[in-house]
Amino acid sequence: MEEDDILVTGASGFVGSAVVRQALERGMRVRVLMRPSSPRRNVQGLPVRVVAGDMRDKAVMHEAMSGVRYLCHVAADYRLWAPDSEEIVRANTEGTRAVMDAALACGVERIVYTSSVATLRVAGATVPVAEDAALNPEEAIGAYKRSKVLAERLVEQMVAEQGLPAVIVNPSTPIGPRDVRPTPTGRIILEAAAGKMPAFVDTGLNLVHVDDVAEGHFLALERGRIGERYILGGQDASLRELLREIAVLSGRKPPSVELPRWPLYPLAHLAEGMARLTGREPFLTVDGLKMSRYRMFFTSAKAGQELGYAPRPYAQGLSDALGWFRNAGYLQ
Repeated sequence: MEEDDILVTGASGFVGSAVVRQALERGMRVRVLMRPSSPRRNVQGLPVRVVAGDMRDKAVMHEAMSGVRYLCHVAADYRLWAPDSEEIVRANTEGTRAVMDAALACGVERIVYTSSVATLRVAGATVPVAEDAALNPEEAIGAYKRSKVLAERLVEQMVAEQGLPAVIVNPSTPIGPRDVRPTPTGRIILEAAAGKMPAFVDTGLNLVHVDDVAEGHFLALERGRIGERYILGGQDASLRELLREIAVLSGRKPPSVELPRWPLYPLAHLAEGMARLTGREPFLTVDGLKMSRYRMFFTSAKAGQELGYAPRPYAQGLSDALGWFRNAGYLQ
């Protein structure tokens, strides 16, 4: 793949910027598609060609895709709340269709589409969930999850009906450096490290270093089977365990109070109401509480067996995230 041209969408974001760095390490010529309004901090100083524009603009996509051999479509609207929730659905479905249409028109040889474990069913699971637990759109909690299910089904349909040469990857919960925005999980890390999370609910996540997710994209590009899904996860951990690990790394006492969910719903509604006035995304959301009823545990065994995917312990991702947040001025 050395000196091959690759286009990465979503390069200003957390996972996208890690994918860009991985491509450069492999000696590839990298183009990135970014909206003019997107912050360029994560690609600043990198030897990449920036194409400015919206992925739903056909002319822009053809400019970005012309002569490209490979595509990693990482861009997504990753919010658990928005004043207009359908905005998230439109961005993630219409954007994916536009990108994949352009890839077909320009003859891109191989594609990795970045989906999410949000497309998998965790309700009722008694063991870590694998790729075969596909979620239906009407089962999805919230606009973000529904949008990712719809976009993933669209890609699968285009593979089956139009010969789209795409492999699908499903990252779990990435953590690590360059979480500029930050992501919902990055916000939890920041709040906990600052001592602002004195309590927790009974839930769990699968946590993975963002650079391992990026490497998984290229393992999928090289070895993945067209039309297949591969979970790119790390380690399962309860929220209690995660907060304890953050406390240790931050030199703080870990929280010990476990809260029931029901008293938090009025607070979540209040937080969302305030967000509509301020325009700032709330830390506590109704959809987030609904999701927390389930332990979101996953297995990456398929990616390990077929791709050679081998993520590091999630504690390294936490350490790298906290180090980056401190150096970037997010933490005092």
